[in-house]
Amino acid sequence: MAGNDWINSYLEAILDVGPNLDDVKSSLLLRERGRFSPTRYFVEEVITGFDETDLHRSWVKAQATRSPQERNTRLENMCWRIWNLARQKKQLEGELAQRKAKRRLERERGRREATADMSEDLSEGEKGDIVSDVSAHGESNKGRLPRINSVDAMETWASQQKGKKLYIVLISLHGLIRGENMELGRDSDTGGQVKYVVELARALGSMPGVYRVDLLTRQVASPDVDWSYGEPTEMLTPISSEDFMDEMGESSGAYIVRIPFGPRDKYIPKELLWPHIPEFVDVALSHIIQMSNVLGEQIGSGKPVWPVAIHGHYADAGDSAALLSGALNVPMLFTGHSLGRDKLEQLLKQGRLSRDEINTTYKIMRRIEAEELSLDASEILITSSRQEIDEQWRLYDGFDPVLERKLRARIRRNVSCYGKFMPRMVIIPPGMEFHHIVPQDGDMDGETEGNEEHPSSPDLPIWSEIMRFFTNPRKPMILALARPDPKKNITTLVKAFGECRPLRELANLTLIMGNRDGIDEMSSTNASVLLSVLKLIDKYDLYGQVAYPKHHKQFEVPDIYRLAAKTKGVFINPAFIEPFGLTLIEAAAHGLPIVATKNGGPVDIHRVLDNGLLVDPHDQQSIANALLKLVADKQLWARCRQNGLKNIHLFSWPEHCKTYLSRIASCKPRHPQWQRSDDGAETSESDSPSDSLRDIHDISLNLKFSLDGDRSGASGNDNSLDSGGNADRNSKLENAVLSWSRGVLKDQRKAGSGDRAEHSSSTGKFPALRRRKHIFVIAVDCDSNEDLLDAIRKIFEAVEKERIEGSIGFILSTFMAISEIHSFLISGGLNANDFDAFICNSGSDLFYSTINPEDGPFVVDFYYHSHIEYRWGGEGLRKTLVRSLGSITDKKAGNEEQIITAAEQLSTNYCYAFEVKNAGMVPPVKELRKLLRIQALRCNVIYCQNGTRINVIPVLASRSQALRYLYVRWGVDLSNMVVFVGDSGDTDYERFLGGLHKSVILKGICSSASNQLHANRNYPLSDVMPVDSPNIIQTSQDCTSSDVRDSLENLLKS
Repeated sequence: MAGNDWINSYLEAILDVGPNLDDVKSSLLLRERGRFSPTRYFVEEVITGFDETDLHRSWVKAQATRSPQERNTRLENMCWRIWNLARQKKQLEGELAQRKAKRRLERERGRREATADMSEDLSEGEKGDIVSDVSAHGESNKGRLPRINSVDAMETWASQQKGKKLYIVLISLHGLIRGENMELGRDSDTGGQVKYVVELARALGSMPGVYRVDLLTRQVASPDVDWSYGEPTEMLTPISSEDFMDEMGESSGAYIVRIPFGPRDKYIPKELLWPHIPEFVDVALSHIIQMSNVLGEQIGSGKPVWPVAIHGHYADAGDSAALLSGALNVPMLFTGHSLGRDKLEQLLKQGRLSRDEINTTYKIMRRIEAEELSLDASEILITSSRQEIDEQWRLYDGFDPVLERKLRARIRRNVSCYGKFMPRMVIIPPGMEFHHIVPQDGDMDGETEGNEEHPSSPDLPIWSEIMRFFTNPRKPMILALARPDPKKNITTLVKAFGECRPLRELANLTLIMGNRDGIDEMSSTNASVLLSVLKLIDKYDLYGQVAYPKHHKQFEVPDIYRLAAKTKGVFINPAFIEPFGLTLIEAAAHGLPIVATKNGGPVDIHRVLDNGLLVDPHDQQSIANALLKLVADKQLWARCRQNGLKNIHLFSWPEHCKTYLSRIASCKPRHPQWQRSDDGAETSESDSPSDSLRDIHDISLNLKFSLDGDRSGASGNDNSLDSGGNADRNSKLENAVLSWSRGVLKDQRKAGSGDRAEHSSSTGKFPALRRRKHIFVIAVDCDSNEDLLDAIRKIFEAVEKERIEGSIGFILSTFMAISEIHSFLISGGLNANDFDAFICNSGSDLFYSTINPEDGPFVVDFYYHSHIEYRWGGEGLRKTLVRSLGSITDKKAGNEEQIITAAEQLSTNYCYAFEVKNAGMVPPVKELRKLLRIQALRCNVIYCQNGTRINVIPVLASRSQALRYLYVRWGVDLSNMVVFVGDSGDTDYERFLGGLHKSVILKGICSSASNQLHANRNYPLSDVMPVDSPNIIQTSQDCTSSDVRDSLENLLKS
């Protein structure tokens, strides 16, 4: 680098402030052909963690430039860039340290507050086992169902399951999914997860006790992809159907069910799917209900067979599974595959993008919120390794390993957890199908006898493609199979191989780095890694010893493993961190010993298989020594090979599914509660869904709710003096309404006045909303009752004719309690019968208007409470909320007055309401949700009425979920609903802007305060709003009733 001494001196000054290097490493990194090369040092070492591939390319160009003046200019520019990057790296490291310190303080404070009510000190023996050994419900899983280690054991377990007929729903939304000829690697969305979910569905469908498995994904009818992705259903060929033919039925087996949602003619990346999740949930809900009824006719004696679990894969499917789980009241499982918080940390470390740019590109904050919701809603989280739990899930607000162990120990001792819940973390390694794999027993000198499926000829196309690189193809092959990504650490492997002469003399190196046509067509990151590999091959003169083929097909991968085993080679995975390491299992199944990173899932695999060595991926010498040891020591090689083949069945799909099903069996069964065995013969198909309102006004008890302070059992927190009498009255009332809800009340009074009989005949057997052609849901969140009343009148006037005819019914959906609604209706001159139903308290209560006003204005749906009470913290949650929110004071005021107070008169058993005196002093809703999650409290926090009210309701309750409940409960078609909202609204506003229902946005009905509520969200509202959706229309500003009608006509036409 003659002529650039000033640059060298400048970079040396930067080096002086960095960490000292030992002499050996310094000599390797800082000298190139006898000359000091600080630029090389900075490019390759100092900027580690930055994705500055263009910087590396600039350095390569500078080195190749012959003109001294041009070289000086290039290196001068590089010098400043490197200096800025070094400063940026230090800044990012400081920010990372601050984030970790803040997270640690928040976690410790939350842990202290969470255990404040837990007065008992736990002894050492009561602190619980490791996270996955004991369920969150106190059940020890250790030893309860031992691993299957023989065919006999599997048959014994299978015989115990034969009486069961389970229905399981899996969800994986993004990518292209089909049963055969999967296009793995086609894009970033069609990778290992696609293969995993298809094989899981296929394997579960072949298990005893499982009748049907549905894998729900997106239907893609785009000219850019194969026509098969547009097929509505695809049956997956069972693994071993001959074993269970006696259990097969008309609709049994495993199926891919493609749900149409989002743009019909476009294949879009997963980051753009978020606005369309509600639509998927609505269509999937319809499919599951339909299939449950079909299975009920086939195997359920006429009663619906509900899914035993809904399992979401990845964040988008986790969000969907949580909503479906809440709508159907069935258990949810979740597998993250890749987690958003971990990716966010990695991207921030790289320093190329700011947090806002990362969110714009990856919608990362929406993804993280979906993963937090999955933690809130899941019974079980399935992970592939201990590392995923310890290093990734613990980054989330909703999971704390220490608090999880404390809660588990308390549950085991039958001690109250005060409404705190933690999901179970279960390690179940991904399975593999091994029946078609025949380990290679021969070598390059002595061929084994082949068969049709596994020919003995060494002339397979992929074998020839690899061996053409080698001078001596009979040497043992060191095989690495990974895409050219910096995280896979391929360059360190090549350096280790190139600098270890004994290893080069004994073995060849094969690098299967994906498929490529040209380096210039690769992404910058992948191209940089590949160029580095090629330069290292040239530097160490490894020609004839390293293979790096450009192409291979998916079905040729087993042949590559067989070739490596045939040469008595070794498989290596040197990744810096490997979440699981499925390739290690594939290699072991083919008889290959392994060398793997000690960071992540390979530790768990090695513990089971004991078929190789673990290494520090940053230690180049350690990698070389491990490879040399296995290649040179034939006895060690044979022992590792044998151990792998002996234990590999522990990673088979039957083993995976057996553990999977046993975990599902430990979940408390949940399903829609009105489908009860005691309905029996009293409920005929014509009565379905087994409910009648015809004679509700004939119940001997008066169903009228006293709304002037005396609240019924549905409203909880009864403070009246005559509590005994009220309790008895409420008990009778609840029993009466439950009898009504179950449909056991029959038309016992055939005689009566002619008017009453005529009224009963005209109203029919179901709630009035069942008879409507359309349902209009008024969910406008106004600044005042006057504005809401004005909006209701405009909507009524717009459809006055249809309203009188009865073809349109109305639902009022609001944050208000039923007592507030009653007062509002009276003050506004409205009648309760103007509405068919009332969704109250932000979706935690559901009331219907009664047929006869003389018997009271409202009747409660108690089954809705049983539907939403999952993980409701009850009194323990209320106490925590009062303590936490009560501590928020206005410190500027002299007396530090509380700005949030409990609204006891507005609270119910399933909604804790709080009044806010100064909305500007209240922390954003995301901060309150975070605080509660850290304390293991699972709930839905909603800021209402411009932030002057806070409603805390069950985690899976919401106003939009209440609409789905009406569909599940009464069969009200979601596509016939029209939801009216304002420009903005409460913090649950976004859930109304998507789905099968139509939405009308009334322009001008919003407030700056509401907008401020949404300005403090975790993610922008634009990330979840469908763009150009035909189901959403906006009226003109400050619209009139005629404007509303015009908008409705345009909307319903489309």
